Amino acid sequence: MEKKDLRIVFMGTPEFAVPSLKALIEHGYNVVGVITMPDKPAGRDYKLRPSAVKEYALSKGLHILQPDKLKNEVFLNELKCLEADLQIVVAFRMLPEVVWNMPSKGTFNLHSSLLPQYRGAAPINWAIINGEKETGVTTFFLTHEIDTGKIIFQDRTPIKTNDTAETLHDRLMVMGAHLVLKTVDAILDDNVTPIPQNRLVGDTPELKPAPKIFKEDCLIDWNKPAEVVRNFIRGLSPYPAAYTEWQDADGDTHTLKIFAADIVEKDSPGIPGTIDTDHKTYLHIAAADGYMSVTDVQLSGRKRMDIRGFLNGFHFSTTTQFGSFS
Repeated sequence: MEKKDLRIVFMGTPEFAVPSLKALIEHGYNVVGVITMPDKPAGRDYKLRPSAVKEYALSKGLHILQPDKLKNEVFLNELKCLEADLQIVVAFRMLPEVVWNMPSKGTFNLHSSLLPQYRGAAPINWAIINGEKETGVTTFFLTHEIDTGKIIFQDRTPIKTNDTAETLHDRLMVMGAHLVLKTVDAILDDNVTPIPQNRLVGDTPELKPAPKIFKEDCLIDWNKPAEVVRNFIRGLSPYPAAYTEWQDADGDTHTLKIFAADIVEKDSPGIPGTIDTDHKTYLHIAAADGYMSVTDVQLSGRKRMDIRGFLNGFHFSTTTQFGSFS
């Protein structure tokens, strides 16, 4: 089979999926349809905005479907009419069997972890939060249970000490596009030998999950070691963002998002959550075994700024203590 004869349906929504779709188009594959989320209101004006995948698909004149429900009969009939040989999923949503089982060559997904580790919605965040030294991308065929299908290929990358969720996301986005292309090439040549995930578990003591992260999961616990706090902050930076709280003299609770912080050496650790600051150039917050130098913040209702800019317009009491006051 030639590239032009392999009919592909691509499913994806955010920026992470665009390089994979772009790689397929630029390498001559026949993408007969793109499935993406319906347009959603965004920005201060709440105008409907297309997804990043839709914007790219429109620029290439690709056929686009935006179903609200994946089991809708009208959508299923439209999908069937595309007569796809292969479906590719990159950062989309969970598919019902009637969809992923439709093409003759199956449906494969790109996942941003080294499966079977970090199955779930937020693998990039959790790998950094947990202090992992390595992660990667995986392609696998879809099956009934989420992120459990047979693995086709994997590619690895170290997690650098200064990586954030943003920098790792961008690196895996590019790696993922290469892996998607490699996977489709192999499928086209009928040269794949998928491996069941249970063969890769080996002596691994536990499988670490990567569940969706909610706001309440992002509150910093200053009673934890400084390295744990630092990993937590960078694993949530810039989105959804780690945050902390404090109360002013009137008893009002304030929220501060923290996007970057480094461990600083001091003679002795302070009480977790207490601060050390010159009110001009630095803000240090005590963790269980040391201090964190906070360098990039956003006060609720204000714009994001570096710590010098923040302290220039905001003054902390020396008795301020960060923690949970909600």
